[in-house]
Amino acid sequence: MTRVRLKGINSKRKRLADGTEVTYYWAYRGGPRLPGKPGSPEFVQAYDDAYHAKRPAPANILLAVMNAYQDSGDFKKLAPRTRADYITQIRKIETSFSDFPLTALKDRRSRAIFLKWRDGLAEGGKTRQADYAAGVLAIILSWAYHRGLIEANPTEKLGKLHRGARAEKTWSAETEARFMASAPPHPRLAFVLALWTGQRQGDLLRITWKAYDGQYLRLTQQKTNVPVIIPVAAPLKALLDPIRRNDSPPILKPPCETAWTSTGFQTSWRKACLDAGVTGVTFHDLRGTAVTRLAKAGATVPEVATLTGHSLKDVQAILDRHYLSRDVEMAESAIRKREAAAKISDRSSDCTA
Repeated sequence: MTRVRLKGINSKRKRLADGTEVTYYWAYRGGPRLPGKPGSPEFVQAYDDAYHAKRPAPANILLAVMNAYQDSGDFKKLAPRTRADYITQIRKIETSFSDFPLTALKDRRSRAIFLKWRDGLAEGGKTRQADYAAGVLAIILSWAYHRGLIEANPTEKLGKLHRGARAEKTWSAETEARFMASAPPHPRLAFVLALWTGQRQGDLLRITWKAYDGQYLRLTQQKTNVPVIIPVAAPLKALLDPIRRNDSPPILKPPCETAWTSTGFQTSWRKACLDAGVTGVTFHDLRGTAVTRLAKAGATVPEVATLTGHSLKDVQAILDRHYLSRDVEMAESAIRKREAAAKISDRSSDCTA
């Protein structure tokens, strides 16, 4: 993800009584101290709160609407990681449109202005990030329009630039074998946990041993607030049971530390993939890989959705648009079934002749 520099942050290094050095951060000189580490959801959120408290905006410009959205219940109910990601995109929007007059949103030419901005963000092949920034702007303006804060929303149905096909982004059996043969135990456990549960990285990093009773994993997804109960498959159970604990630390954690941060995990994961020679797929792609392998094994759409926490519509969309359309194994299976049916039909015809 493109990182946006948070302006005005003041920092200071300090040596503690035990000799270790730490760095403290403040939103600006004389401002509030920021929790966590730079880039973490709590850090970005605290900075954003301090930023808007310091910088009130006139009511007739787009910055006022963006501030109001970030103060709203709709924004605050988002998962911390999602809020941090939205703030990153909002900074891009503010760079170009913070003083954009709200009255100008009614002018049909404003749509072309926003499209030109999105297309500019996409230069250099950054279409996914350009779509994300434009999508966040559209969410904010839709929120404002339905609350009467603006009279028109020129960003409705902007369309997308990115046309990436997830069919090429699933883990093959060969890539899986290479990773499992090379990766250290902790990333290897994360791989198997993701592949056999179909859960997001953030939820997997939060699962504690209390969520596992020897047969099921129970969790509530942070992004959607969907509760899921996951039967633990034999390959995953074989890894969990020998290290099972009765207290509540995270199941996934780095050696000699209590928990993984999102950034720390991603760093360890990238190193494990690099050492294994794995390229072109990510940890996130394991969620889609889980869906496709379940479908290829004969699981129905409702069965897949119950396990992974997707909606029925989302599971069907994944299978229809992104994954199975190019899967050779599925096509071969269909042909073998058709051939078998044809042979049965031919035998029946011979018997009645």
